[in-house]
Amino acid sequence: MSNSWPDLFVVPQFVEPSVGDAIVAEMKAAPGSAATVYGSTVSGSVNESVRRTFRVKPPDEVVTLVIQKLLVLKDAIEKHFDVVLKECEEPQFLRYREGDFFVAHQDGNTGLLRLETEQRLISTVIFLSRDYSGGSLVFSNLRERYRVPAEPGMLVAFRSETTHEVTPVTHGERYSIASWYR
Repeated sequence: MSNSWPDLFVVPQFVEPSVGDAIVAEMKAAPGSAATVYGSTVSGSVNESVRRTFRVKPPDEVVTLVIQKLLVLKDAIEKHFDVVLKECEEPQFLRYREGDFFVAHQDGNTGLLRLETEQRLISTVIFLSRDYSGGSLVFSNLRERYRVPAEPGMLVAFRSETTHEVTPVTHGERYSIASWYR
């Protein structure tokens, strides 16, 4: 993409359709719980006025596959954002049901909090779902908003201090994976 705002690194077919469908099937069968919000506590807390989504725990081989794919992309992301990255955090596998959302926030690198999440330099979102409405990834600043035209299998990477949100899902379920490079 260009150097205009927001500065995004996009890989349209990061996950092949059949692999994405298999991951969604594993996510549907996986146990999980309400996703936490970081900020006031080190371990995070559930606050459904800020974030309402379900974090699932798929089998270890699915987590390993995603981490390996993210690590292969590390050099290209470093080059795009002109940063040096050390590692990739364990991905969060997320299921947003109708009405679920995540308010505008930053993922780290803001200097505002003294938490481990502050070490995040680059955030990633991998879109997996086919049949849902709403649930858009939207970037915002003081002057403008930009909605990512999400496609199944697509990865979007951005600087962790970039303000973004997930709008409420209005129909179906949105499956995605979030992770961060430090």
